[in-house]
Amino acid sequence: MKLTVERKWPKETYTIGRLYVDGELFCNTLEDRDRGLKQTDPETYIKARKVAGETAIPKGTYRLSMNTTSPKYAAIAWFWNFCRGIMPRILKVKCFDGILIHPGNTALDTYGCILVGKNTKVGQLTESKATFKELYKRMKAAHDRGETITIVIL
Repeated sequence: MKLTVERKWPKETYTIGRLYVDGELFCNTLEDRDRGLKQTDPETYIKARKVAGETAIPKGTYRLSMNTTSPKYAAIAWFWNFCRGIMPRILKVKCFDGILIHPGNTALDTYGCILVGKNTKVGQLTESKATFKELYKRMKAAHDRGETITIVIL
């Protein structure tokens, strides 16, 4: 399975994009500010430009894991009941750790992660939990079939 995030509308404090699943438009995304970082940049360059909790991950291609239990989300009833707190995690992101795909509504909910939903309000996502639930089901099915899941950030 291949996910692609096309960052479309960068703003001062957030970035709105589009998420494609195997080439088909699935939903919108919300991330922290895109500071122009790339996966190929040296760590020193990334560290010098990264603002903790306010910076989108570097553009590039990453693998995803579907076996990470998030202590934060496992403690929230909705997530526990839906997925036991097991969240899609983006692996090996230079100078970032614990980057997940999850629901949320504003840049205050991201902390470097990728939020999914519908961009029906300026700078925000709506229907985020329903969107996440559908995406998670697709990702889990791909994982259970033994597929490698990747995400390309453009």
